[in-house]
Amino acid sequence: MPYIADSLSKLKEWRVALNSPWLHDGQDAAAGGVPTLGFVPTMGALHDGHLELVRRARASCDKVLVSIFVNPYQFAPTEDFSKYPRTFERDLALLTEAGVDCVFYPSEAEMYPHGRDGIVSVLPPSPLNDTLEGAFRPTFFRGVATIVLKLFTLVQPHRAYFGEKDYQQLLVIEALCRDLNLPVEIVPVQTVREADGLAMSSRNAYLDVEKRQLAPVLHTSLLSVVEASLAGVELADALQSAKKRLGDEARAAELEVELQYLSVCHATTLEPLDRFVLPFVVLVAAKLGEVRLIDNVVVRG
Repeated sequence: MPYIADSLSKLKEWRVALNSPWLHDGQDAAAGGVPTLGFVPTMGALHDGHLELVRRARASCDKVLVSIFVNPYQFAPTEDFSKYPRTFERDLALLTEAGVDCVFYPSEAEMYPHGRDGIVSVLPPSPLNDTLEGAFRPTFFRGVATIVLKLFTLVQPHRAYFGEKDYQQLLVIEALCRDLNLPVEIVPVQTVREADGLAMSSRNAYLDVEKRQLAPVLHTSLLSVVEASLAGVELADALQSAKKRLGDEARAAELEVELQYLSVCHATTLEPLDRFVLPFVVLVAAKLGEVRLIDNVVVRG
């Protein structure tokens, strides 16, 4: 059973006992002769995508800490903060089986003791903050960057593991560590998918049977853009064909799909591209009824 740190004081006690300080001089923790701490921040409702992050951390770190905190600061007033699934007992059983050493499970009052209005926050740069996900969720990346910085300073991990499914979020966190000189190695982990290609997400639980059958079309649409790039098709034509395919499959299933974006961007800067240049990433966001899903495919060479 992992140690459950359900307060900041308990987390501090566990972290101090580890005797594994943050190293700010660029020295690797393992080379410094201290136990390495791997960190997987989550909002709970765990699935195998989360557990793959834990497995990667477990394989390369001496100790593994997982946080479970549904962060209200990254939800807009119109979003589903109150409805976000909270399954702590199930999550704890999964993390116990995965061999996690510590679970940080703070309350909102612990994380935001003075409220979340008017606090010092972190604003990522453009285009990371205000395009794609940022255009549809204007407060999201400020909330993500702020809570991740807060978690990093509390947990003081040597490595932190993030899935590529939330690709823009991954780039925001890499920029956070780079620009603010945080001594955390960010380890990207490939998207974990269902057998039919659907990217694993806590939001998949909201899909009814019909929408779940249609949902993999997001992934196949991304793959069609990649295949078109390999065949020498122009980028604009590849995107148009992929959008038509998505629309055709939605109509065939007699379901409503609201495509919010299907874009090709530089994989490092997230600048939009008008022609295929390596490395690039194809990103999609769509609403199937009330359920909003995102996915991406990265092409590096």
